[in-house]
Amino acid sequence: MVEWSPAERKVIADVWGKINPDEVGHQALVRMFVVYPWTQRYFGTFGNLSNVAAITGNPKVAEHGKTVLGALDKAVKHMDDIKGIYAKLSKLHCEKLNVDPDNFKLLADCLTIVVALKFGNAFTPEVQATWQKFLCVVVAALSSRYF
Repeated sequence: MVEWSPAERKVIADVWGKINPDEVGHQALVRMFVVYPWTQRYFGTFGNLSNVAAITGNPKVAEHGKTVLGALDKAVKHMDDIKGIYAKLSKLHCEKLNVDPDNFKLLADCLTIVVALKFGNAFTPEVQATWQKFLCVVVAALSSRYF
């Protein structure tokens, strides 16, 4: 179990409170699909993902971005039981979708970049450290069924 200081909880709540899930989720997925094109293989039903314009304009990418950030919202609201909150999601990704768990880390990195771009100078090294600690816990929870 991860220990969260009151300051860390405040940072996560502050960052999360300033995120537009529709925009940030979409941008993080676009970045992941462009930078790591092999991650597209899990999204065969999304249609055209052949270039940046197609990915950016794809409504299924935008919708899944909302879904991803909706799941992240649950982690923000249940920081003391992220593994429990994500147990079913981990099982789904492991047993049914067969997603390589390394992709969770790639998406977390893309999400961090998008958030950093949105926040600019307000995304200080201290804020980033806390945000990345949070995302590491999320990634570990999503990957828990694999190990």
